[in-house]
Amino acid sequence: MSYHDWMGIDAVNGSMPLDMDMNTDWTDGLTNMFYLAKPERYMFSTREEVPNLLKKSWPFLFMLIFLENLVLWLEKKPTLRVNDGITTLSHLVLVELAKLFFRGSESAAYLWVHNNYKVAELPWDSVTTWYLTAILVDFCYYWLHRACHEVHLLWAQHQVHHSSEDYNLTIGLRQSVLQAWCGFIFYLPLALFVPPSVFLIHQQFNLLYQFWIHTETVRSLGPLEWVLNTPRHHLVHHGSTLKCLDKNYGGTLIIWDRLFGTYADQPKEEVIFGLVMNQPSFNPLYLQVFYNMNVINKFNKMEGWVNKLSAVVKGPSWLPGRPWTGVEEDKIDVKQREKYDVQVPTWCNIYIILHFVAVVFGFQDLAQRYLSMDPLTVVAFVVYVLASITMIGYILEDRPNAFLLEFFRCLLIAGLIHFGVLSVELPFLKWFFAFFSRFLALPLP
Repeated sequence: MSYHDWMGIDAVNGSMPLDMDMNTDWTDGLTNMFYLAKPERYMFSTREEVPNLLKKSWPFLFMLIFLENLVLWLEKKPTLRVNDGITTLSHLVLVELAKLFFRGSESAAYLWVHNNYKVAELPWDSVTTWYLTAILVDFCYYWLHRACHEVHLLWAQHQVHHSSEDYNLTIGLRQSVLQAWCGFIFYLPLALFVPPSVFLIHQQFNLLYQFWIHTETVRSLGPLEWVLNTPRHHLVHHGSTLKCLDKNYGGTLIIWDRLFGTYADQPKEEVIFGLVMNQPSFNPLYLQVFYNMNVINKFNKMEGWVNKLSAVVKGPSWLPGRPWTGVEEDKIDVKQREKYDVQVPTWCNIYIILHFVAVVFGFQDLAQRYLSMDPLTVVAFVVYVLASITMIGYILEDRPNAFLLEFFRCLLIAGLIHFGVLSVELPFLKWFFAFFSRFLALPLP
């Protein structure tokens, strides 16, 4: 694995690379999803030897999503909504797009601290080190995750993950672009004694484990519920009612919540998912940034610099004279509500899916070639990706001017291809863009 590949794996950001590696042992791939790997198979002396488990995980992610929806269909329960699913995957594209240009800035801090300030170095080939690091990585994740709910500025980023009103496996892929810029700090104490190769392998395993717990199809794991974070526990974490708020922060283990007083069992009443003040939108760019305005507005309304600073660093529900995270009477008690679910014709959903597949292929083309591309071509690719997922959101929201804007988007992209600004290599993209160029009467060169 190259240095850039290594730096691109970042569980701090809670995201997975979109470029896939299909050459994966299926037994290993499935067990890795549940943190059931044999330690001896995943011990490496240097970071260059560490495999990119996230790249290899894609077949298993899609397989689990398929199985989840099959179970829901057999149980006659609602399956994945096209509008919410496409929006979630659009967030994933945004996160990976940002990482192309800022790759390594988070993980570099871990390497720097380890190389310059380590007080000891645990043996990389020790089973004790392996299991100890697994526990410590999750301990750090607990405090990172808790801070993302109890610090207003961090919540403004993390809320993206909670913005869906559904609770299914795809939600594990809905992440914030900006959260990584602070998340890495919580792991730096480990750099004082945990080798980077050991930290990296567990960073990946911790992230993979957290994917499968985003589901309602798994009811209970019996006695394991006392120790492990499970779908039943994490379902509570995604609830927006008062009984669920700020609970169950653990990644792989629930013991931290039990120890530090943030544990809550699943309530008897139905759990309502989403934000306390949910946003009626399928526009991923808007959902990524809208909450930052809430932080700015609260900052501006406060009198005195102490209160202004508190509005940023204390909990979202904090008010002057109140505890750090506020009090229950100041919080909104969410009741049963109708999901934001704009219905569009079937042909429209098919159109959206085709264009989203083209966006994913376009991103893959960019990810594979951007270092050798002309800067103008890189900009054209970025414009294509951002404009496409924004317009897909507009169409999903059934905005009155959506298809007029979509026509101009297609015209712009076809023009960029025609004049050689946007060049593609992947066969599917060549066919796809050729079709729409012909449709718009713009011949390709």
